[in-house]
Amino acid sequence: MFQLLIAFVSRIYAFFQRSMPTNILIRATHTRRGLKWGVPAMLLAAVYIVIAAALAQWVAGGAPGWINLLVLVCLWNALKFVVNGPITLVRMVRVRAVERRYRDAGVASNEAMSLG
Repeated sequence: MFQLLIAFVSRIYAFFQRSMPTNILIRATHTRRGLKWGVPAMLLAAVYIVIAAALAQWVAGGAPGWINLLVLVCLWNALKFVVNGPITLVRMVRVRAVERRYRDAGVASNEAMSLG
């Protein structure tokens, strides 16, 4: 029974990772080409916070209570983008340092070949 539950949850998780727009965008910012877009994508967090505040105000004004679920989803997405920005920035700095190291090593080896 426990294995069935784990299998079910893992399928749901995989479905959400493949099909939800924010997960697709965050996954795209973790590619080599997308690392530079991680910090600008943090601006989407502000949009999600504004939407969450507007929805919360609407609920306070008498809207149905299930709208609070949308507030939670917006806040969760905002949190994902806020955390994703610094992570992609650190990864981009590390990748560029490794690329610089390889480029400098390649230049040094080319100079040694031309002299020898």
